[in-house]
Amino acid sequence: MENQVKVQEKTSMKTAVFYSFGEVGSQLSWAMINSYLTIFYTDVVGLTATAVSIIMLIARVWDAINDPMMGMIADRTNTRWGKFRPYLMFAPPFLAVFNVLTFTVFPVTGMAKVLLCLVCYIGAGMSYTAVCITYGAIVNRIARDSQVRMNYTSARAVGSSVTQFVIGAVAMPLILYFSGSDMPQARGYFITAIICSVAMLPFFWLCAYNCKETVVVETPQQSGPKRSILQSLKLMSKNKMLLITVFCVFIGAASTMGRMSLLSYYAIYVVGSAAVIAPLFSAMNIFNFIGCLLLPMATKIFGKRNWLIILNVVQIVAFVLMFLVPANNMVFLIAVSCIIGITNSAANVCTGMLSDCIEYGDWKYGIREEGLTYAYMSFGVKLATAVTGSVGVLLIAATGFVPNAEQAEATKMGINAIVNLLPAALVFISMIPLFFYKLNKKTMDKIVAELDARNAAKAE
Repeated sequence: MENQVKVQEKTSMKTAVFYSFGEVGSQLSWAMINSYLTIFYTDVVGLTATAVSIIMLIARVWDAINDPMMGMIADRTNTRWGKFRPYLMFAPPFLAVFNVLTFTVFPVTGMAKVLLCLVCYIGAGMSYTAVCITYGAIVNRIARDSQVRMNYTSARAVGSSVTQFVIGAVAMPLILYFSGSDMPQARGYFITAIICSVAMLPFFWLCAYNCKETVVVETPQQSGPKRSILQSLKLMSKNKMLLITVFCVFIGAASTMGRMSLLSYYAIYVVGSAAVIAPLFSAMNIFNFIGCLLLPMATKIFGKRNWLIILNVVQIVAFVLMFLVPANNMVFLIAVSCIIGITNSAANVCTGMLSDCIEYGDWKYGIREEGLTYAYMSFGVKLATAVTGSVGVLLIAATGFVPNAEQAEATKMGINAIVNLLPAALVFISMIPLFFYKLNKKTMDKIVAELDARNAAKAE
């Protein structure tokens, strides 16, 4: 009877709303960095494409090393607030400071300028790691049922899409307003970063205050000697479902985040107007919101994996169409951006799948380290950002791109291909392992029931 109650766990709307607030805070921080930092570095700070590539690569490689360390630290944290909530309370102010510093133009030149940008970017990345890993991991501590966790993940996705819509709609107009120009300037980026950084703090704190860690599932090993991080990573590497999910996250993030970071180049230099950035981002984010609202129903009907495949197929078609149709057809560009927005909700399906991978790893291998598992996903996202941030700006440079100038037709074609065709190819690659992913609802209900029976037997 106890196991049946667990399977029939209900979604709390209050918990869903306050859990989504954590994603609002995350996006107020990272949407600015992901969407505008590259063009800020090249067009405002004046860094070369090579310097930007090196900064992105070094910062993200360090993040890749730092993520598992942070996950392990979080898993071994025990306070009166819980394992993960303390990081949502105390890390956000550090993130706010580094966000502002990242969009600051320091009065230095040469190598000192590059080093300062690198230090600020690494600081922002480390602060974000402390927040995002623990925020992701806490969902397995506030819900037990697979579909309920997916519903909370969907609420998180809604928070993300709403915030991305706001950022997409108002960030560039704010940047231009505070720049006092029709082209983005240093002052505009700086003041907009301050506004976003201050605004994000109460959202993190409200999430931490209301998302209590009420679910505790103990693995057999948790009462014995603690594993080292290498032992845990080695054991987790046997979890094929986790590896499939992380691969999809990595390639999917490379496509989505890489495209978002370069979309400003497409708007300014291919379409021909910085004012187009806000409508394109707004269209994607409004319909991403719709896509996120569909997640609970769609994943329940089709299953997480199948819905992810459907979204990926539609996204590939949309990217190819956007490449083929002339950039001066604004109605078409907005319409296709709406479709892309819906398909961008695919990233949140992977997050829901990751929660199931934690249960699967506990059931099959006796390892349940939520923080380290979400560090795997964060590792995939950060590595994807490193690759796209480093390679993307070099690819743009390879087209013959010249900052703040009219581009040759061949350059425009190259930028168009990088922003649309390359992401389509990456999404196709990301779909291939999904056909080997086996964690459907029937399997997850069985896993949860057996885990609960194991823990009940241990408690007797």
